[in-house]
Amino acid sequence: MTGSLRVAVLGASGSWHSRRLIDGLAARGHEVLAIPATRLRSEIDEHGDVHVLGPDGARLDALDLMVVRGLPRGSLEQVIFRMDALHVLAELGVRCVNAPRAIERTVDKSWASALLVRAGVPTPPTIVCERYDGAMQAFEQLGGDVVIKPLFGAMGNGIVRVEDRDVAHRVFRALELERTVYYVQRTIFAAGRRDLRVLVVGGAVAGAMERMTDSWRANVARGARPRTVALTETEAGLAIAASAAVGADVAGVDLLVSPDGETVVVEVNGIPGWQALQSVCEQDLTDVVVRACEALVTV
Repeated sequence: MTGSLRVAVLGASGSWHSRRLIDGLAARGHEVLAIPATRLRSEIDEHGDVHVLGPDGARLDALDLMVVRGLPRGSLEQVIFRMDALHVLAELGVRCVNAPRAIERTVDKSWASALLVRAGVPTPPTIVCERYDGAMQAFEQLGGDVVIKPLFGAMGNGIVRVEDRDVAHRVFRALELERTVYYVQRTIFAAGRRDLRVLVVGGAVAGAMERMTDSWRANVARGARPRTVALTETEAGLAIAASAAVGADVAGVDLLVSPDGETVVVEVNGIPGWQALQSVCEQDLTDVVVRACEALVTV
C-alpha cells in the first residue's frame, strides 16, 4: 500500500477502539473522518447519481476505506437503512471493513451457525424457531441442558442457561410475549472447559486470550479475567476457518475447548473488540488492524 487514503471510522468517536483507530490511521498519513452511524444520509441528486453523506455533507462515497467500528441499536428501519448505506458504499467502490455482507452474517447468530457448519467448522448443535412448542421440543432434543441466546446480541447480554424443564417453560413463555426468535444451543463442555477469544485479522491470528471465570458464561464485560494463551495449531486453524466462513477481514472468534482438547466455535463477531485482549498481548493490535485495512485497498 502506498499513498494517503481517505478513511472514515464509523461508530462512536469517543470509544476506545474508534480513538485508537483514528489515531493509528492519522499517524500513518491518512485523512480520517469520524462518522456516527446515526448521521448517515443517502441521496439521489438531480442528475440521478447516488451518494452517501455524513455530517456536514461529507461525501462518504468518495472514500477509499470505511472501517465499521459500531452500529448502535435502533428500530428495524434504522438498522436496515444503516446496512443499506454500507451496501451502497461498497457498490460504489468504497472498501468496507468488515464488508456489509460479513457484518450481516455475523450479527445474525442463526445465519452464522449455518455458515460455520457448511464450511466444516464444528459448532454446537443448535435449533432456531419462532414458536413456544418448537422451543420446548428443542430443549428436549438438545438434551435438557441448553443455552438460550438472543438472535442479535453481544457481550453476553440476554444469554440464559436452562437445565430444568419447568424453568425452560417459564423462560420460553416470557420470551413468547416479546415475539422473539428462539435460538437454542446445547450446552457444551460444561465442566472444565476453556473459553478462548481469538482475533483474526487478514486471515491470520493477531492475538488470543483465555477468559477465566467461575461462571459458565465467560465475557470480560461481565467480569471474566483475560489471560494470554498460546493456541494449538487446531485452535488457530478453526479460528481462521470460522472467520473465512463468514467472509470477515477482522473477526473475534469464540472457541470452547473440552478438557480432552475437543474444540468448537460458538460465535464469530464481525465488529470485534480487542481492548481486553490488548491488555495481555504485546503487539499493538490496532496497528495490525490498520495495516490489514491498508493492504485491502488498492491506491
